[in-house]
This record gives sequence, structure tokens and C-alpha cells, in this order.
Amino acid sequence: MEYITRELERKFLRLNDFFKVLLVTGARQVGKTTMLKHLAGRERTYVTMDNMMARELAQTDPVLFFQTYRPPILIDEVQKAPELFEQIKIICDESEEKGLIWLTGSQQYQMMKNVRETLAGRIGILELYSLSAREKAGLVFDADLNFSFAALQARQKKLPRNDVLQVFHHIWEGGMPQVQGVEDELRQEYFNSYIDTHLMRDVTETGGITDAVRFRKFLVGCASLVSEQVNYTTLAESADIAPSTAKEWLKVLVGLHIVYLLAPYSNNALKRLSKTPKLYFCDTGLCAYLSKWLTPDTLRNGAASGHYYENYVVMELVKNYAYARSKVNLTYFRDSNAKEIDVFVEENDVIHPLEIKKSAAPDRREIKKYSVIDKASLNRGTGGIICMCEEPIPIDANNCFIPSNLI
Repeated sequence: MEYITRELERKFLRLNDFFKVLLVTGARQVGKTTMLKHLAGRERTYVTMDNMMARELAQTDPVLFFQTYRPPILIDEVQKAPELFEQIKIICDESEEKGLIWLTGSQQYQMMKNVRETLAGRIGILELYSLSAREKAGLVFDADLNFSFAALQARQKKLPRNDVLQVFHHIWEGGMPQVQGVEDELRQEYFNSYIDTHLMRDVTETGGITDAVRFRKFLVGCASLVSEQVNYTTLAESADIAPSTAKEWLKVLVGLHIVYLLAPYSNNALKRLSKTPKLYFCDTGLCAYLSKWLTPDTLRNGAASGHYYENYVVMELVKNYAYARSKVNLTYFRDSNAKEIDVFVEENDVIHPLEIKKSAAPDRREIKKYSVIDKASLNRGTGGIICMCEEPIPIDANNCFIPSNLI
């Protein structure tokens, strides 16, 4: 299979000249090792903690481990041998060399706590997601995402027109590198074994979850709530578990990068705001598999298509900002009158409000909701409605209809 260039490469190489240790986190099979091996060439020792003998050495004698596997080194699945962190710290403090140690891991809460405490100031942490629609199309934009009409028009020149069939094929197929372009039967088998092997093993190790039958039901329950506010009672009923257990299990899924929770916007100037996050799947292909949407067409024409489209747009935004130069805060807005705005992109104290609509010609009056930002005397920037339109179209001075393939 041909190597697909990842957007994270730019940021990774920048940080590699700055930090002594780099950790790339993300779900299993999203391509962390592939990307790092590609960037490492032949100059770097490679060892994985999935290898039992290497893992036992790391756990029992970290000093001997690093004598055996000398830096510069790439260590895979490092969460399985947290005993290495102290020794990594010592190696860092003895050398001025940057980019000595590359690590991959699935971001479990305990490991991240360990890493941050032990390697503060020495480590850069980056997150890799499954392939974005842009990466699949082989596109890399030179400028960061900007919601002004002029910037969107400039992006449009690089792209074919937004196409609903293509978008839903991407949503249905998802971004796991191994399922790209494979036939339906193999795709189903891939996701089935992904859940049974990787996921079940990881949730047992990290969350002590051993009931495979209930856990699978819980996953299906999560998939049925996609793009909605988290409801622990509903999730608990779907798997016949207690709401408190549902809360714990969801936390494990977030830690393993299977589920993404979009936090609600909060601000003292705005009273009575929702405190419940919204639930999205990091990979829409896994979500479609769990809900048994067997073809892109049935998904596109099905009752949940709007929810899946929203999931796709939110995750494209999440991926975009995870790899971008600028840091932003992504939230959604909902008040006690159930007035909702799908996404707030908060950058430098300016809020860019975005609605998400599957339609190619949504109602322009949707942007009237954005006045809540002005009423609270917050700074409102450019925004608009992300939808299936074919090219950017201005709505007013600050808002556009934004084709979803531009993000």
C-alpha cells in the first residue's frame, strides 16, 4: 500500500527540533507507527512494547533496556511499560540532543499523568487521528483554516466541488488506513476484529472491563447517540449496566480515542448554559459499522444521515486544529431554551460560530442565532454554515455558506 502523507508530519518535525522526547498518541491502527517509521528512515532503533520479551526487559531493567536498544529510538505502545519514563528523564538530562526518543501510545489517563509528571519540559505530545478527507485526497493546504470569504475562495481553487456521494463514501468508509479501498466483506471483518482484539484487550487492560457482550452493546449504544448530548441513562439501558458504569466506560473510550466528547461552551457572562458534552466518534467508519449501515447509500438516505454528517464535520475540524499552527478551543453552545449552535471555534478570544447542515441550500436565517454572542459582549469573528454547497457563498459581511470539503 502506498504511503499517505499525514498533515501531522509538519508539526512533528518542527517539535522534533525543539524537544528531546516526542510522544504521538491516538487510537490503535490510525497510522502512528507508519508515520514515524516513514520519518525515521533507517537512522533509528525500533522496538515495540507489544513484544513480550522487550516489554519484560523494559519493566524489570530500564537501564539495560536502553543499553540494548540505543537512542535515537522509536518505542511503540509505550503505555505498556511506564517504568521507562524515569530512565528516559535521566537520558534527557544527560544529553543536549533533540529528538532523541520517539514514543507512540494510546493516551490512557494514567500514562499521560505519568508522562506529564516525569517528563515535564522535555516532551512534546501530539495526537494523530485516522485519515481526514483531505489526507485521503492528497491535499495539503499551505495556510491555516480561516472562515473569511476571501480565504475560503482561495481554498476552493485547489479542490474539486463538494460532492455528496463522495462525502458519504468517506463517512461510511472512515479513515482507518487499512480499510481504504477494500471491499465490503473485508471492511466488515476488519472492524469486527478491531473491536474483538484491539479494543477488548485495551479496555480490559485500562478499564478492567471484562464483559465483552455488554461492552459491545455499549459501543452500539454510543453509536446510536452520535452527534447528540451524552445521556448516561440511555447508554446504561443499551448495555444493561448502571449509569455510573456507563460513565466509567465512556471515559475509557475517550482515553482510547474511540469517542470524542465536544465540551459545551461556558462563560460567566452567559447564564444557564448546558453542561453536558456531545458525543462523536473519532472514526465515522467504525460508527457506521456498529450501527449496521451496510452501504454508503443506505447511510446517506437513512434517518441518521444528518447526525453522521455533523460527526464528519466536527472531526474534520478537530483533526485540522490538532495539526495546525494555531491553537483553538472547540466547543458547542446550548442554553436552557435549547437554542444551539453546533460549533464555536475560539481563537485569540474571538468566537467563530458555525452551524452544520447536510443540505446544499440551508436556510440563511440560521445565523440569526449568532446574536447571542453579541448580547453577551463577546468578540464575534467570521463564521457561517458548513454544508453541502458547492462553493463558498457570502450570507452577510461576517458569514458564508461554507462547503464542508474546505475544512
